[in-house]
Amino acid sequence: MGSNTTEPLLQYESSYGKKKGWRKVLDAEEAKKQITFSVPMILSNVSYYCITLISVMFAGHLGDVELAGSTLANSWATVTGLALMTGLSGALETLCGQGYGAKLYRMLGIYLQSSIITSFLFSVLVSVVWFYSDQILILLHQEPEVAKMAGLYLKHLIPGLFAYGFLQCTLRFLQTQSVVMPLVVCSMVPLLIQFGLSYALVHLTPLGFKGAALSASISLWISFAMLAFYVNHADRFKHTWEGLSMESFRYVLPGMKLAIPSAFMVCLEYWAFELLVLLAGLMPNSENSTSLIAMCVNTEAVSFMITYGFSAAVSTRVSNELGASNADRAKNAVAVTLKLSVILALTVIIALLFGHNIWAGFFSDSPGIKKEFASMTPLLAISILFDSAQGVLSGVSRGCGWQHLAAWTNLGAFYIIGMPIAILLGFKFKLYAKGLWIGLISGLFCQACTLLVITVRTKWTNMTLSVNEHKEHQVLV
Repeated sequence: MGSNTTEPLLQYESSYGKKKGWRKVLDAEEAKKQITFSVPMILSNVSYYCITLISVMFAGHLGDVELAGSTLANSWATVTGLALMTGLSGALETLCGQGYGAKLYRMLGIYLQSSIITSFLFSVLVSVVWFYSDQILILLHQEPEVAKMAGLYLKHLIPGLFAYGFLQCTLRFLQTQSVVMPLVVCSMVPLLIQFGLSYALVHLTPLGFKGAALSASISLWISFAMLAFYVNHADRFKHTWEGLSMESFRYVLPGMKLAIPSAFMVCLEYWAFELLVLLAGLMPNSENSTSLIAMCVNTEAVSFMITYGFSAAVSTRVSNELGASNADRAKNAVAVTLKLSVILALTVIIALLFGHNIWAGFFSDSPGIKKEFASMTPLLAISILFDSAQGVLSGVSRGCGWQHLAAWTNLGAFYIIGMPIAILLGFKFKLYAKGLWIGLISGLFCQACTLLVITVRTKWTNMTLSVNEHKEHQVLV
C-alpha cells in the first residue's frame, strides 16, 4: 500500500481535476465538504467549552471570592488537565483517520479502546494534582483564600476530568469517520441540561459552590453516555465498533508514541497563552495589564474555536485520503482549507477592527480598559491571522502523524523565540502589554512558517500498514 509522491504540497496536479493548484481560486466541491464538516465541529467545540464556563458563571454569582476561586480553578483545570486530554486524543486523528481511509474498519474500535485506556491512566495522575491543587496554588503565591476555594472546586471537577478524556477519544473516533451531526446533539443537549442542573445544585441544594463544579462533571458524563450509547447501537458503526476487546491493551504503548507528542503539541501552546497572563501580573499596573491580556487571550480563544472546525476537517480529510493512498486528494484538501482559514480570519479581523469597543464592553465597563483594548486591536488582528493558519497546519500534522515535529516546533517557536521576546519588550523596553503580545505574535509567526515549510517540503509517503490482524505492530506510521 505504500506509494511516494515528492512534489510540493501546494503545487499539485489532481488526478480528478486536471487543473493545477495555482490556477484554481478554490475547489468548490472540496470547500463545501469542509464547511459542512466544520460547522458541526465548531458548534460541538463551543458547547463543550460552555459547559465548564456556565459552572464558573453560577459559582461567580455567589461572591467575589467564589468568582476568583472558580475562575482560577477553571484556568488551572484547562492548563493541567483538559488541554492534556484533548492532546492525548489527537493520536486517534492519525490512527483512526488513516485506518478508515485504508478500510481497516475493525481497527478503529481497537484504537478507540486503547486511547481511552491511555486517557484513564493520565486522568488518574492529573486527579492527584487536582486533589492537592489548593496547596500547589499557595506555593505558586496565589491568594490563600482564593487558592483554597479553587482547590475545593477542582476536587468536585475530578469526575468530569475522566468523562472529558473519554469524550475527546469518542469524538475523534466519530470525527475521523465524518460523523459530525450526532456530536452537535450530544454536546448541545448536555449544555441545555447544564443550565438547569447548575441552578439546581447551586441554589436548591446545600452543595452551593461545590454544586457548580459537580454540575459540570455530571453534564460531561451525560454527554459521554449519549455518545457511547449511539456508537454501541447505531448500525453505521457495525464494522468499526465490534465491542470491548482485550486486544486493545496491545496498542496502548504503541499509541502513546503519537499520543504523548500530540499532548505536548497542544499543551505547549496553551501554556504559552497562560504564561502571558502570569507575566502581565508582574507589571507595574498589574490589575489593568492582567485584565487587558486576559481579554486578548479570551478573544483569541473564541476565534480559534471557529478555526478548530477547519483544523478538524483538514485532519480528517488528509488522514482518510492518505490511508486510501490518495495523496493528490490530501494535498487538495490542505490547499482548500488554508484558503478558507485565511478568508475566515480576515472576516473575524474586520469584525474586530470595527466592533472592538462593543466586544470590549462584554468584559469591562471601564473607559480606560476599552481604550487600551482598542490600541491592542491591530496586534490582536495579526495574531488571529497567524493563529488561523497554524491551526490548519497543526490539523495537517495530526492527520499525517507528524505530532512530534509539531511539538518540537511549538517548543522552539513559543519558548525559545516568543516568550524571550515578550519578556524583553514587555519589561526591558517597557512596552508592557503590547510587548507581551508582540512576543506572542513572533512565536505564532515562527510556528506557522515552520509548519508550512514542513507541510510543503515533506515527501508524502503513504502509511505502511499490515493487513494481517495478528501482526504485533498494526499501527499506522
